[in-house]
Amino acid sequence: MPSDTCHCILLRKASRKLSSYYDEALAPLGVNIGQFSLLRNINRLAPVSLTELATHVELDRSTVGRNTKVLERMNLVRHGQSEDHREAVIELSDAGKALLKKGSPLWDGVQDEIETRLGPEKTAQLQDLLAAL
Repeated sequence: MPSDTCHCILLRKASRKLSSYYDEALAPLGVNIGQFSLLRNINRLAPVSLTELATHVELDRSTVGRNTKVLERMNLVRHGQSEDHREAVIELSDAGKALLKKGSPLWDGVQDEIETRLGPEKTAQLQDLLAAL
């Protein structure tokens, strides 16, 4: 099968292109789309264990652990207190909350730009197609 008809290759190319739009918009904040997305999920679920977060974002726990350590070194997340004390939980720091507040309009702008380029019908089709996978 030629690479221009391979679904996986086409999706990976599209994903890299799409990610670059978000990365460019978020660059002034010093984070990429993967980090920003993780911050959004931590904020939504906080306080959240690494296991819960990994399940929610559909990544390996070890990957989420490494990624949150980077965010911790950037002072964007901190360890919180869990009720059962068996697993550490994380939450956004004040700096993380501020970055999320600054970044949300940037993220929204990219979302709006993509939806404008595709139009409402193709945007809905894309969401339906991706959800079907």
